[in-house]
Amino acid sequence: MKAGNQPFYNSSIPSDWTTPEFGEVFTFLKSYSFSREQLSDEKTTDEVQNIHYGDIHATFENEILDFEIEKRIPFVKDGLINTDKLNDEEFPFLKDGDLIIADASEDTVGVAESIELKNVNSRKIVSGLHTFAARDKNGKTVAGYRTYLLRHPQVIRELRRIATGFSVFGISKTSLGKVKLPLPPPNEQKAFAELLFLMDTAINITNQLIAIKELNMIWIRQQLLSGKKRLSGFTAQWDEVNLGDIGEFKNGINKDKEEFGHGHPLVGLMDVFGIPKVFNTKFSLVNSSENERRNFDLRKGDVLFVRSSVKPVGVGLTTLVSEDIPDATFSGFLIRFRANEKLDFEFKEHCFFERDFRQRLLNKSTISANTNINQVALKSLSILLPPLQEQRAISQVLHVMNKEIQLLKSKTIKLREKKKGLMQQLLTGKKRLKVK
Repeated sequence: MKAGNQPFYNSSIPSDWTTPEFGEVFTFLKSYSFSREQLSDEKTTDEVQNIHYGDIHATFENEILDFEIEKRIPFVKDGLINTDKLNDEEFPFLKDGDLIIADASEDTVGVAESIELKNVNSRKIVSGLHTFAARDKNGKTVAGYRTYLLRHPQVIRELRRIATGFSVFGISKTSLGKVKLPLPPPNEQKAFAELLFLMDTAINITNQLIAIKELNMIWIRQQLLSGKKRLSGFTAQWDEVNLGDIGEFKNGINKDKEEFGHGHPLVGLMDVFGIPKVFNTKFSLVNSSENERRNFDLRKGDVLFVRSSVKPVGVGLTTLVSEDIPDATFSGFLIRFRANEKLDFEFKEHCFFERDFRQRLLNKSTISANTNINQVALKSLSILLPPLQEQRAISQVLHVMNKEIQLLKSKTIKLREKKKGLMQQLLTGKKRLKVK
């Protein structure tokens, strides 16, 4: 142990930090158990918003939940909370600086993930299903720092150790209340919070710029692919063609689960949902004939449509095969479209993602247990087809716009990685900030 340090679980922290238990610092507030079905994305009359544990795990990206930035917070449907209670001054609405902690997770990694509230203002916020709400009870912590207390590596390790369960892991208030926290002096907490706030601001500004550019690209793509806006130098008439007239469709191969093994790569449904550049090859066909592999091959430029999905939004999703995949086959959940030379390679990547095309595809789908689309429906779908040179020019414009978006997304990833690395140094006391 370094001089000037003290033990903290299996590591050490600076000797001028304190190590109170969670229950000494925070008091628990009332939470509610509203299911997803009891929530609405639309504003309700009561205007009560609810933080669901699933959103802590999967929706909110930052440790600080800033209500001036985050717009994906659902509302509790009217009538589920008595109006008289809502008007009571003692009702447990949450405030700036309060923590909401997920008390359950499908794995130990997500146990006790937390967010800290900011810019609540006059909003009515309650803690939802499988969450604990906690509030600093004696001013030992600084706003903007509280959520990071549960992100110290040794605290995370302890939380995972005390989590209980099998398919779902959980933690109790009693257990959480006994977890020790590494607590720097208030001025150091404040400096830490201010530094992380600056990094979050840079990330949020970049994300806002990405959102603006994505909306702009959607609008430009719609204008260019509909012919409402023409690029300079192009005046030739476009043709409206059915997909069945410019290419051929092929349903994927249907094989039982036991027929998958090692051998030839199989492109599956999740490969398309992930829109990869290089497909996974963890599944493969061992009992397929040479003729089957030849009929179900995949070449550069092929387009794969999802033919069946539990949710309508998944039907007809496409991905473009970016390179030949020797001896590959594709799943029966997919339909392959192989266009002739009238359709440019990169143009395919854009025309099948255009909003109007997607809507017309969904209109032709059928709904039973799942939502489905078949070859007949796909063949009858039409697209506006410019001459090849104009297709390539349109693709180039959209390619440049998309590249700008991808560069910004890479910047966001790098900022998050930098923030994560700095957090680990600061939270453990290995790096100290100069404070007054």
